[in-house]
Amino acid sequence: QVQLEESGGGLVQTGGSVTLSCAASGRTISNYAMAWFRQAPGKEREFVAEISWDGGSTVYKHSVSGRFTISRDNAKNTVYLQMESLKFEDTAVYYCTARNVGHSVYDYWGQGTQVTVSS
Repeated sequence: QVQLEESGGGLVQTGGSVTLSCAASGRTISNYAMAWFRQAPGKEREFVAEISWDGGSTVYKHSVSGRFTISRDNAKNTVYLQMESLKFEDTAVYYCTARNVGHSVYDYWGQGTQVTVSS
C-alpha cells in the first residue's frame, strides 16, 4: 500500500505561483509513475500532469503546459507540482496519484489539496 498526502494548496492571486507537494509513505514510489489530477466544482476530475518513475519523461494537459512543472525526488519519496501564471480556471482540488509501472490505471490516490485562484 502507498499512502499519498498532498500539501501546499491555498489561496493565490491570478498570475501568482504555488508549489504542491505529495509525500508518499508505506513503500517507495521509485517503481511508480506519479501524476496530478484536479477537480473543479461541478466538473469531472481531469488529468494535469504525469512523470515517469525515473523523472525522465513528463506529460502535461495542454492548458497547463509551459505554466506547470511536475518533478519528483525519489530519495524523499515526494512529488511536486510547481504552478505558475495561475488562472482563475486553475481553481480546483488537486490530487496526487501513483501508477505502478506496467499498470494502465492509477493505483493510489491522495485526499487532495484545494487551490483557489482569485482575481
